Amino acid sequence: MDLDNLILKFKQQDATAFETLHQMYAENICGVINTIVRNPERAQELCQDVFIKIWHNADSYDKSKGRFFTWILNIARNTAIDEVRSKSHKNDKKNLQLDYFVGIVEGVEDMDERTNTIGLKKLVKDLKEKCLQVIELLYFKGYTQKEVAEELNIPVGTVKTRNRSCISKLRENLNL
Repeated sequence: MDLDNLILKFKQQDATAFETLHQMYAENICGVINTIVRNPERAQELCQDVFIKIWHNADSYDKSKGRFFTWILNIARNTAIDEVRSKSHKNDKKNLQLDYFVGIVEGVEDMDERTNTIGLKKLVKDLKEKCLQVIELLYFKGYTQKEVAEELNIPVGTVKTRNRSCISKLRENLNL
């Protein structure tokens, strides 16, 4: 069956046409979503949501405005962007356990010899607690500078300054 007839049957709520279109496009749509949300399991869930959306809005597809795949792709992209902007997605990123991140921040003095052999102890040994907080939030938990400022109750400019000075200190420690 050619694509135009398949799409016509899909618009008429033909389940077999929908299944065929799903088989044709699901892998690509999930890949695009995963590129945006960076979570394969969540991308699979959102992909299913996208196909439910297109099923319920099949009559809104207009061939004169673009290709069918492009229509689905736009819905998928918008769904993924909405997910990334959602509070639950941001909270999921914030709530990752610190020990998931190689232990750079917690207990610098408690690092064992195995950790020291890869050089982390040397890198962070002279960093102040304020630097460790900023680095943890910005680079390990994915906060924005504005979110760090809110979390630490300091101005955004201070976050930027601390970040620059902390990175400079890390660079100096790399050269030791």
